[in-house]
Amino acid sequence: MSTSPPPPSPSPTARRPSVGGELWRAVSGRVAGVVGRAHQTWRRSLQVRVVTITLVASSLLVGGFAFLIADKITTILLDSARSDVRQRVTTGANYAAKQVSFYGQAQEAQLQETIDGTVNYLAGGDPQQTSGVVVAITADDYPNDIQTRTSPSANVQSLISPELRAAIADGKVASQIRTGRLTGETTKYLIYGSPVPTRFGQIELYYLVPLGRQDVTAADARATVVATGVALVILLGLLAALVTRLVVNPVRVAARTAQRLSAGLLDQRMVVNGEDDLALLGASFNQMATNLQRQILRLEEMSRLQRRFTSDVSHELRTPLTTVRMAADLIFAERDEFDPAVARSAELLQAELDRFEELLTDLLEISRFDAGFAMLDSEPTDLVPVVHRVVDRLAGLAERVGVPIELDLPGTPVIAEVDPRRVERVLRNLVGNAVEHGEARPVLITLGIDETAVAITVRDHGVGLKVGEEKLVFNRFWRADPSRARQTGGTGLGLSISLEDARLHGGWLEAWGAPGQGAQFRLTLPARAGDRLTTSPLRLVPADAALPFGGPRDGGTLAIGPGTGGALAIGPTPAGDGQRTEVHS
Repeated sequence: MSTSPPPPSPSPTARRPSVGGELWRAVSGRVAGVVGRAHQTWRRSLQVRVVTITLVASSLLVGGFAFLIADKITTILLDSARSDVRQRVTTGANYAAKQVSFYGQAQEAQLQETIDGTVNYLAGGDPQQTSGVVVAITADDYPNDIQTRTSPSANVQSLISPELRAAIADGKVASQIRTGRLTGETTKYLIYGSPVPTRFGQIELYYLVPLGRQDVTAADARATVVATGVALVILLGLLAALVTRLVVNPVRVAARTAQRLSAGLLDQRMVVNGEDDLALLGASFNQMATNLQRQILRLEEMSRLQRRFTSDVSHELRTPLTTVRMAADLIFAERDEFDPAVARSAELLQAELDRFEELLTDLLEISRFDAGFAMLDSEPTDLVPVVHRVVDRLAGLAERVGVPIELDLPGTPVIAEVDPRRVERVLRNLVGNAVEHGEARPVLITLGIDETAVAITVRDHGVGLKVGEEKLVFNRFWRADPSRARQTGGTGLGLSISLEDARLHGGWLEAWGAPGQGAQFRLTLPARAGDRLTTSPLRLVPADAALPFGGPRDGGTLAIGPGTGGALAIGPTPAGDGQRTEVHS
């Protein structure tokens, strides 16, 4: 029985991550962090931008100016050296021509001595002179053996190029600049050559002048220009930083003061110094802040008085309303004994007293919200019975107007920490409005839940809402169609109170609508009191809403409506497994 060998274990190198890769990631991460911080500073600081732009612009300008100045100095030094060497070459060629003009081919020994003396004389008379100038006379084209003589002694053949030799052989005075080593360290030389005519032909005179002194002078000039340019750029940067600071600091103070004012610290003001434009800005800002403070305090006082007036009036009306209610109840109970006209008046009086009492109740509730005295009594509540109670209470109204109410509720309890009284009031307002505007078409109530939130949607198929009205419906006493006859005689405060109830829970109350497609309201509440909402279990735009451009809908997966602010609502229809649908008519 054979057994296969065990698979090879991975090598330590394969298991261990690459050190180079980790180092590269660390370096790239640090560079990215530095770049990010620099970019953030560039975006946030006006002073940094102004100083940086000033430094870059001045550096380019001063750098270009320094380059031109250094190049001009170098050119002047080189031209001066050329002029001096050219004069010396001309004088030396004339002198050498006179010295060798007396000799012919038969006097070669005396000619060599004369050339040696002429080179030493042209070099200054001292073969060991230390000025660095090398004088050389060559006769390479002479048929006999006349040796090249230099003073001081050096091998100049490597520095004299064939092009220069050819130019001088043609009878021209020519020059070139080459670098080499003659008497010591490697040096740049200016080489000038001139032909020297004789009775037996032509010899060449060369001056090799070192340019070390000119290079040092040019380098010193460049260093001076660069140092001056750097100092000028730094000075300009400091000046720009100072000027920008004088302008930016008051702006920053104004921004901080404005932030404090927006936070409610209305007594904050800027310190004003001087009489310049910035001082005028500070004085104008302070005057504006004073006027705003005065207006805000005035509006707060007016709002406080208005809230107090509403609360006082509502409370004061309770006593006479109670008396009138008792009298009206007595008259209403005896209406069968009255004339038909008086009996009808008693019924109208009873109905208007009901509406007046409801209006007083809503005004008191609104005044409590405005004063910040509204309290939330949260407790774990099953929302399914709450929905049923609301539907049962409005069943008579729905039957009277011919609007069936359909329920899409989970088959299991939906528990959330809410104030059941307030939630029931919100649903009563939403369902009542949907029945009022249902146009004898079904009203669908859907309940959904997820890990963090519960949501209830109320969908009607009436005339719907125009663009922008999905925000106006929550305004106090606002009506989409004031001429429309109401069945319940509402107060116009129901949706406003519902919105405040939703906010008191930390939830959302939103509306969607489209002309001819009806409307849908969605109440979303956190499953646990105090949690923060991020999403809703149900969609705001219903699945059966038509696209604005009239396109078909595929399974209710895409919805666009005027109430969404142009947003897309994408996802499956919320109703899923474990839910049941009921119809109340």
